[in-house]
Amino acid sequence: MIQYNYKFRVGYADTDQMGSMHHVNYVKYCECARWELLRNIGIPYKSIEDDGVMCPVVSMQFKFIKQATYDSLITIKTTFQWIKGVRMFFEYDFLNENDEIINHAETLLAFVRKNDWKPCRPPVQLLEVIENLQQK
Repeated sequence: MIQYNYKFRVGYADTDQMGSMHHVNYVKYCECARWELLRNIGIPYKSIEDDGVMCPVVSMQFKFIKQATYDSLITIKTTFQWIKGVRMFFEYDFLNENDEIINHAETLLAFVRKNDWKPCRPPVQLLEVIENLQQK
């Protein structure tokens, strides 16, 4: 299993009038956490784009359990689940400072060619790194 913990502090601009982190920011932080996981395993997203491939989000799902408030330290436990064909799947658990899950999210991404947005195979370099990590 490939996991990475991404930490951030909820900024004042991330909150809404109710004092909670606004739901739109969960999307932003999932993206940050996902790309940092890839960077951590040696495949920065820029290198994927440099190979002529992009990874648009196909679907997202969120389950809001508890609120995150201004100045809270949040850890996102990001888990790479799989690559199947032209798709890649991640799960995210947002944890508060008490290690309680406050949000669970899932994203499904596709691999597309940068020049025409046609579905394509993932970069070989990415597949090799993932295969090596999963064998450990």
